[in-house]
Amino acid sequence: MAGAAAMASLAAVAGAWLEPDIHGPTAVLPRRLWPSWSGGGGRAELFPFPLLGWAWPASGGGEALRAAWDAARAAAVAPALAAASWVCLALSAMLLADAVFLAAASLLARRRRPYRAPGPIASAGPAAEEEDDGDGDEEAGRTVGYPVVLVQIPMYNEREVYKLSIGAACGMSWPSDRVIVQVLDDSTDPTVKDLVELECKFWANKGKNVKYEVRNNRKGYKAGALKQGMLYDYVQQCDFVAVFDADFQPEPDFLMRTIPYLVHNPRIGLVQARWEFVNHNEFLMTRIQKMTLDYHFKVEQEAGSSIFGFFGFNGTAGVWRISSIKEAGGWEDRTTVEDMDLAVRAGLKGWKFIYVGDVKVKSELPSNLKAYRRQQHRWTCGAANLFRKTGVEIILTKEVSLWRKLYLIYSFFFIRKVVAHVVPFMLYCVVIPLSVLIPEVSVPVWGVVYIPTTITLLYAIRNPSSIHFIPFWILFENVMSFHRTKATFIGLLELGSVNEWVVTEKLGNSNGTKSVPQILEKPRCRFWDRCIISEILVAAFLFFCATYNLVLGDDFYFVYIYLQAITFLIVGTGFCGTSSSNS
Repeated sequence: MAGAAAMASLAAVAGAWLEPDIHGPTAVLPRRLWPSWSGGGGRAELFPFPLLGWAWPASGGGEALRAAWDAARAAAVAPALAAASWVCLALSAMLLADAVFLAAASLLARRRRPYRAPGPIASAGPAAEEEDDGDGDEEAGRTVGYPVVLVQIPMYNEREVYKLSIGAACGMSWPSDRVIVQVLDDSTDPTVKDLVELECKFWANKGKNVKYEVRNNRKGYKAGALKQGMLYDYVQQCDFVAVFDADFQPEPDFLMRTIPYLVHNPRIGLVQARWEFVNHNEFLMTRIQKMTLDYHFKVEQEAGSSIFGFFGFNGTAGVWRISSIKEAGGWEDRTTVEDMDLAVRAGLKGWKFIYVGDVKVKSELPSNLKAYRRQQHRWTCGAANLFRKTGVEIILTKEVSLWRKLYLIYSFFFIRKVVAHVVPFMLYCVVIPLSVLIPEVSVPVWGVVYIPTTITLLYAIRNPSSIHFIPFWILFENVMSFHRTKATFIGLLELGSVNEWVVTEKLGNSNGTKSVPQILEKPRCRFWDRCIISEILVAAFLFFCATYNLVLGDDFYFVYIYLQAITFLIVGTGFCGTSSSNS
């Protein structure tokens, strides 16, 4: 707020020394703000200088500067800004059309879902009766109808949550002789490795089939660990594999509610469950994350599942048919979104995916801003890079329909992995603020108001319990779109940090207690340690544009621009999320 006050003071001082061109169409300074000073017996001679609608004193090289600016603005600046404006508006219209399509598809999904929930797996039948030949092996007779399931839990230095995921996986209701829990530990902290191994031994002593596996290196990160885990001999007896990240806690009936889809529908390669969050009420940042992810699951995943039988695997809380993984070529580490990569390759082989929204798995949202930014960089950059790597492959494949190809290229990748990240920042944080400085360029009201309002309403109707957080969600997501825009271009152009992988910090918030959402979280570290310079610079730019619009403009854009500038400043100075872990 101090920055906003300083900008306002600067604009007021400047207004006392600048006079508009009262003879030309570029005058925008209200008459009440015209300067009244005089010197040398009369008003100082001024010439109209339409830079930002101001007039500059006609002294020294002022006229030459004015002529240079006029030429540059007419030849390059105004046309370039106008072109950027119309490109952003066109992309916004495409984004709106896609949002309307997805919303309609998701609302109708339950009525036209191609795969209904099948009945439970038969625990006994002819095969079971033949097995039970009177030798007293009653347990074998009861479990022979169940397929063998591998449960993979990749982890890396997960001190706070390793017990939660291992305990939940071992507690699932499935015959103990038909499930293998495989803990893939890439930890580099010897203490954490010892703790994880002890936990695996604890469950093994209770009769659970738990395998503790480690590697000599972290090549390929999560993808490398999952790929290595599929190579062990005992995996050959498994038909399906469930994957859970270290902070995910499946309910005891998870396998009972997901495996039947795969057993009864041989062309289904993946069953994806919905994420549920144990810490979404911690403060405002986690609440906003929940809103975004709820829309992703309720709309994007539901629509993709019901209309195309395809969506991006979320990397956890899902069950794969092992034969579909093998046919797709297995796990690959060429991007930081190995889950989406596998889903795309399996989808191009004709495998169908199903999203089961009524099956929920508890997990934890990042409560540290830097951890959240890293997570978003990995997801956004990886998706854009995957688009670059698979675009031609999608076009040339002959195993899927043209309709599915169009969906993958246009809606799944271009609109949702590129346009959805770039347009919010470019239009609402660059083009609109700049348009108040360049009077020749104006953004039509339908682009400023109608399109974003409609998209916001489409989000709001799927999050009715959080509708009062929508203004905060808009402002925060615009800030994050700046970060995602950078990540998108890094992925598309394969720049330096394209393969950067930092494991998201978890705090082990599993108690499920509700707290009052806080707007600001008081940081616990030094100011400079939590500052993000790029966001602070954007905040300064927006404060300048808003102050200019307030003092010299004739519209009310400054209201939105000030709010957006304050949000950038809050995020940039670290007053958002926690700043350190519980440890």
